[in-house]
Amino acid sequence: MAASGAPLWAVCVLRLALATVYFQEEFLDGERWRNRWVQSTNDSQLGHFRLSSGKFYGHKEKDKGLQTTQNGRFYAISARFKPFSNKGKTLVIQYTVKHEQKMDCGGGYIKVFPADVDQKNLNGKSQYYIMFGPDICGFDIKKVHVILHFKNQYHSNKKSIRCKVDGFTHLYTLILRPDLTYEVKIDSQSIEAGSIEYDWNLTSLKKMEKSSAESKDWAQAKDDKSQDWEKHFLDASASKPSDWNSELDGDWPAPMLQKPPYQDGLKPEGIDKDVWLHQKMKNTNYLTEYDLSEFENIGAIGLELWQVRSGTIFDNFLITDDEEYAENFGKTTWGETKVQCTQGTFLSLFIYFCT
Repeated sequence: MAASGAPLWAVCVLRLALATVYFQEEFLDGERWRNRWVQSTNDSQLGHFRLSSGKFYGHKEKDKGLQTTQNGRFYAISARFKPFSNKGKTLVIQYTVKHEQKMDCGGGYIKVFPADVDQKNLNGKSQYYIMFGPDICGFDIKKVHVILHFKNQYHSNKKSIRCKVDGFTHLYTLILRPDLTYEVKIDSQSIEAGSIEYDWNLTSLKKMEKSSAESKDWAQAKDDKSQDWEKHFLDASASKPSDWNSELDGDWPAPMLQKPPYQDGLKPEGIDKDVWLHQKMKNTNYLTEYDLSEFENIGAIGLELWQVRSGTIFDNFLITDDEEYAENFGKTTWGETKVQCTQGTFLSLFIYFCT
């Protein structure tokens, strides 16, 4: 193989240029975020968001994100983007979340919606494709939700994925690949991975649907047989021609005869209803119906959740088809300000979390 003369940095730039970014939000333009995000008006008691970097941060401007502001409230807000299908492509969903209020009970997850979602009426009953992120409540619930919408039902990952429970900013990444594998990362570290088919208990659903489909096909075949029986039957008196070579010509097909007319209630002579050519069953739709991680009309991302104590900050949203782009985006956003925070505000953090 001939060696390439292109420098490594050029290869990396080309790689990033090939990535498709469907949605990216860092809230770097001040209050203009309100032109892109739509607050639901479904309920007058819904909590409101503000743009804030919180009580501590690595970079005051870069760390600004959507912060919940009212205790004991539901929240519902979303942003729309150009609809797309991830069929045959990798889908990467990533964002950062900081529970600086010492979260006791509340959600920190996001939802990805179909393009036709009613943003003004967004609520807990709004259909979504994917729900992903941390959920904390008391001592029992400290998990990362990964819920997929499939066959008009919501299916949760059967594995217990533990989330971060401190007050620092954390990077959450979900990767769904077209080979039906997935990966969940926290702070760029893989914490869970496997098969979408098995880790969402979809194999049993597939078997049930397959059995149902086969039964339907068999019932249809029997119905077709009954209808054809009214018109044709095998010619039992016909004999195979003397020059028929079964090895060369295959099995000899007995001729079918037109059923003779007869009066109602009278069975025609010489016809055996059990004599019939076997119809081979074949379900051609089964495999194509099970696109376990493919969504045809992705078009919005949002926060629809409950919090007992407000103060969570959501930032650095990203939806792309490229894992490497997501990794680099995480390094230049969360990764950069995380280092600054660690170096510059350790004392203030210590005082905050110990009081």
